[in-house]
Amino acid sequence: MAGAPVKFLSVVGFSLICLKMVASTKTAPEIPTIDQAYSKISNSITVEWATVPGATSYLLTAKDGNTVIETMVANSPGTVTGLKAATWYQITIRSISPAGKSQASPPKQAKTVLAAPILQVSSPSSDSILVQWEAVYMAIGFSVSIMQANGLGRIWKENTTNTSLTFTSLAAGTLYTIKAYAWNANGTPGDDSTCNQRTSPGTPANIQVSFDSGALKASVSWAPTEGAFNYTVMALSDSSRLSCSTAFSSCTIYPLQCGTKYLISVSASNDAGSSRSTSAVTLKTVACAPGKVAIQEDPPGHLSVAWSSVDLGDYYVAFVKSDDGLEVHCNTSLTQCNFLSECGFTYFISVFAYNKAGQSPLGDVFNYTTAPCCPSDINPVLVSSDRVEIVWSPVRGAELYGTRAVDGFNVVECNDTAPACTLSALECDTKYNITVYSFSEVRGSNTSCTSQFITTAPCSPEIKSISKDDFSMVHVRWQSTNDEATYTVTARGEKGLHQCSSTGESCTLGGLPCGSLFSVTAVAETPAGRSLPSYTVPLETAPCCSASLMVTQVTQSVINVSWTVGSGALTYVTVLQSQTGQSKCHTHQNHCLLGCIACGINYTVAVKAVSATGLTADCAYQSYSSSACCPLGVKLYRLGPNGIRIHWQASRGSANYSTDLYGSKGIFTCAPSAGLSFCDVTEIPCGDVYTVMVSPVAETGLKLTFCPKKIYSVTCSGSTLGMVIYRGKRNVE
Repeated sequence: MAGAPVKFLSVVGFSLICLKMVASTKTAPEIPTIDQAYSKISNSITVEWATVPGATSYLLTAKDGNTVIETMVANSPGTVTGLKAATWYQITIRSISPAGKSQASPPKQAKTVLAAPILQVSSPSSDSILVQWEAVYMAIGFSVSIMQANGLGRIWKENTTNTSLTFTSLAAGTLYTIKAYAWNANGTPGDDSTCNQRTSPGTPANIQVSFDSGALKASVSWAPTEGAFNYTVMALSDSSRLSCSTAFSSCTIYPLQCGTKYLISVSASNDAGSSRSTSAVTLKTVACAPGKVAIQEDPPGHLSVAWSSVDLGDYYVAFVKSDDGLEVHCNTSLTQCNFLSECGFTYFISVFAYNKAGQSPLGDVFNYTTAPCCPSDINPVLVSSDRVEIVWSPVRGAELYGTRAVDGFNVVECNDTAPACTLSALECDTKYNITVYSFSEVRGSNTSCTSQFITTAPCSPEIKSISKDDFSMVHVRWQSTNDEATYTVTARGEKGLHQCSSTGESCTLGGLPCGSLFSVTAVAETPAGRSLPSYTVPLETAPCCSASLMVTQVTQSVINVSWTVGSGALTYVTVLQSQTGQSKCHTHQNHCLLGCIACGINYTVAVKAVSATGLTADCAYQSYSSSACCPLGVKLYRLGPNGIRIHWQASRGSANYSTDLYGSKGIFTCAPSAGLSFCDVTEIPCGDVYTVMVSPVAETGLKLTFCPKKIYSVTCSGSTLGMVIYRGKRNVE
């Protein structure tokens, strides 16, 4: 029993302990105590305190009058931001845990440091940097330091109460880092401000200028300058200002003006500014081309070239080039040169000025054309009664030629670009004074050319009459007004020319061929030339007779008369005449058939040639005997086993005959003895059909073939005499 109370009390004690623990977990954390509060940055204050057990975070409060700024931090130290510079703040802190937030700590006063000065930096020269800033609230002084941005070299530091400071003796074109802060009356430094600034570059050195006289440009080069981003070259003259910019160490200035003196300088620049320009380098360009060029040719053959002087011109060279490629020049310090010239040339003239920089640009190229040369080899290639054709060799400089012919009263002129002229409408048999002038558009006519005399050809004669005599001689008469002329009459035909000459007014033509047409003209001739032919007068001779005549018996009653064609004959008349009558034909052919001819009769044959105009020529006469008449009563008789006798009745008159038998086994011929009217053919095969023709034979031995033919059949059967059967007549030749 005694043990029970003790046990109860232990339980109660345990319960009390638990209640106490529960109560303690619900209690707010302890109030922190601020150890210190200070400012390093002008917009914040840093607070340090001892850690409160159980606190999970802390609430910092900065109060300035009615302005309260709170910041939640996790542990010490903590910083309140967003504050005003150089301002007193009452700082408190509360600890926070899950159980709640403690009471504010006892306040502590802290003041923010001065604000950083706002810097404005520049490089007024290549060895200095100017730092400027506005006044900072509550500041009584400033500290500014500078050093190269790459960390090399020394650090310059200056204190000042002003709001600007200049650092000198710096390296040109170098990047520097500048740092500045303000301090208050207690010497407490404020925020610092940092910036970079590059010094402007130094003046470029070792300037070199190269002048291109042909392109009128200058190439400028220099040694690179430290820290330079860009270079500017200036070329100044009295009337112009040229420049070029580049990031390299050379630059070209163009276009420069001729005859001008330029002062050339170079400056370097970067983001800090520009360097001082270099000492100017003087550049004198080439002189300008001389102007007011005057060209004169006085006297002819001497060319004078003058010009005006130009600035910066030390001496002059004048070039004269002819259009054949030959060039001459003169070098002078004066303003005039003289040259020799020739006629008919175009000279191209240019003048250049020279100095140490070189030759002036090409100015105007002048051309001067001298008077054209005179033709010297005038040659009359044709002299007729009313015109003269003359030619000459082309001469230099002539664009046109003028020809003038004067006979004392009348003037005839012609102009042409060709070196030839035809003077027309002249008087025949007249002496003219002829001059050829040369002309050019630039210089006009050269009137100093010489002349020569040319006489035109004689006047044409006029044929008055042509007559013939009984001896086939042709007499020609004409009329003319020429002095001392020789006249030639020409009869021109297909068979050639026939001529006669005389110094009078008539001449005689002989030996003209028959059957020809002639054109008769007369021409006068003097030492000056030949006249134009007179008007043509036609002349026709009688047609020519045939060279041969042939009569051929066509049938027993028809003959054919043929002949060779004679020149000039258009038609022919053929007449066959005998005691019994006449047969006649008129034809344009060279043969004619005449019928109703009696056999065995003597005839006379005559042919007459007729020209187109009706002129006739009585030609050949020839005797002709017609052929004997064809025999009648032709019969065949059998003579033994292989023989045939052909018998006929002879016609009137004596005649020779020939007999022909034509069979499939051969041709058999026999001729009777004179005076007989039969003939025998031996060894003729039987059993064949034969065509039999008995023909008279002409005196020439020609066998006539126009007599009728008969057909007979010779059999082999029967008696030894056989049979000869008449089959009929055959008129086929």
